[in-house]
Amino acid sequence: MIIETERLEITEMTLDMAMDVHKNSLDEDIRRFVPDEVFETVDDARETIEFIISQYGSTDGPLIYAVIAKAENRNIGYVQLVPIGDGNWEIGYHIAKAYTRNGYATEAVKAFLPVITEYVGVTEVYGIRLQENIASGRVLEKCGFEVFFTGEGPYHDGVYAITKSIWKKF
Repeated sequence: MIIETERLEITEMTLDMAMDVHKNSLDEDIRRFVPDEVFETVDDARETIEFIISQYGSTDGPLIYAVIAKAENRNIGYVQLVPIGDGNWEIGYHIAKAYTRNGYATEAVKAFLPVITEYVGVTEVYGIRLQENIASGRVLEKCGFEVFFTGEGPYHDGVYAITKSIWKKF
């Protein structure tokens, strides 16, 4: 699958992306908001990419794709659709710190959602974030997600102040 926007290409990951995936995962935002997506070594990133590649062609998920900045032909992050149980799916995304505040996450999510939901056959996607991750909340809002829960809830390895949103395909 390849999805193109004016500035981005969303594409399947390849093993030669391991260094970029490793480097992109080391910034403080990833460590703070999604610590299970930090790859301390290139080998850790490569092993995860091998798993990601094994999921392509399936609709079981997780379905994780690289976000490439066309102007630089550089891997700047990822966008993903991940099953969260009971037939529900969650959107995930990260843009490396050096590329944030340029609208790349919003652009990637807006382009990705209609294509990936058609592929998987779902009409609703959840966005779950730590309340303190204000930037992620702005991305979700700009992409048409509506907040339906704010409060304490499970998030990764504990219970935190979270916000849950939902996107519905029309």
